[in-house]
Amino acid sequence: MIRITLDDFSVDDVLSRLRTDDMGALVSFIGVVRNESEGRKVDSIAIECYQDMTRRQLEAIREEALGRFKIEEVAVVHRFGSLKVSENIMMIAVGAAHRAEAFDACRYVLEQIKRRVPIWKKEITPEGDFWVKGEEP
Repeated sequence: MIRITLDDFSVDDVLSRLRTDDMGALVSFIGVVRNESEGRKVDSIAIECYQDMTRRQLEAIREEALGRFKIEEVAVVHRFGSLKVSENIMMIAVGAAHRAEAFDACRYVLEQIKRRVPIWKKEITPEGDFWVKGEEP
């Protein structure tokens, strides 16, 4: 499951859609807007993306994880638009028979998203607006 949305998402809904009887582990990561970055107070963030390209990259990363790890399924939900402090940005959930594979796959998906997916974040602060520098490939 890959979803790119302006709207908030339900963690319970994502996990229930992912869950199957043969999974012994569901591992998730939820990224949220924090109130500070590089010593500056953050009021909100603006997230921009090319939705079609973002979806293709997320689907490719999902397929890589399914082929690379002994897992059953991967779900990624990523928001865009204006988000306030403490709001959900992204969720990655991985279902597997065993926890080690689920943890490894979840971290792999997260790191690949940070490196490869065309998503840009601008922090809105009292000092002005600042684009967040991405990770080096």
